[in-house]
Amino acid sequence: MSRRRFLAISAAALAASTPAQAAPMHQWRGVALGADASITLMHADAEAIVTRALAEISRLERVFSLHNPASALVQLNENGRLAHPPFELLECLSIAGAVHAASGGRFDPTIQPLWAFYAETIAAGRPIDAAARAQVLARVGWHNVQISPAEITLQEGMALSLNGIAQGYIADKVADLLRAEGLQDVLVNTGELVAIGGDPRGGDWPVALDDGQAVRPEAVSLRDRALASSSPRGISFDQAGQVGHILDPLTGEPAEAPWRLVSLTAPRAALADALSTACCLMQRDEITALLAAFPEVRLAHLG
Repeated sequence: MSRRRFLAISAAALAASTPAQAAPMHQWRGVALGADASITLMHADAEAIVTRALAEISRLERVFSLHNPASALVQLNENGRLAHPPFELLECLSIAGAVHAASGGRFDPTIQPLWAFYAETIAAGRPIDAAARAQVLARVGWHNVQISPAEITLQEGMALSLNGIAQGYIADKVADLLRAEGLQDVLVNTGELVAIGGDPRGGDWPVALDDGQAVRPEAVSLRDRALASSSPRGISFDQAGQVGHILDPLTGEPAEAPWRLVSLTAPRAALADALSTACCLMQRDEITALLAAFPEVRLAHLG
């Protein structure tokens, strides 16, 4: 599958000069849940701070990863139940449930069987068969997920993917950790962004948006706020990039809305992440109605 990046720290931000008396700007770059990730700060103990943040990312990947056999999510999907689920999984599912309800079911973590069906069918060079897709779609349905602090259960044949929310959730949790340590002016990027304070050299953090074809000339300014973006064809099942990865849980088909990129800002990245995914399946009037239910969320880009 092809991957494209949607968010990037503005080149101007990192190229700016650093005062001689200050610590140098430090940026770690790596991967979190399969996405390009970075942590940017100006601090004398930057490397030690980043080490603690990476430990938190690693801990949360053991909850949300679809590829780590020992993760809580993999265990839930394989067994159809998970006793004593981690708090983080319960909290993330609670946010997912709220966005599911507000979006009329457009955001639905139970989409995983359908996603796997598309990935396996197209990888094998076969066309998508409507009857086969309908059979898989019958296994999709948030109402069939039972959630309690004691246990999470799925109906037979179901599986969850939190790819549309977990990157934002992890960014929030890393930012929470750093705030608790008293840190200011840090930019956390785990595929979605959280700004703690602003740019330590002055002003807000400038973030460029990439719609998969070009980096847009304007930048979104972030300060004590999160930014998440989704693109229907930012990841594609086919090499030609025609079958996008965001699937409509109501129809089973890839997103048909005309948007190349949807970007939202919010107090928390998990909420912005889930909402931006849902918006990729909506027309403009539907997006306006959805965001009216979340007055703290702002539309940064739609086009």
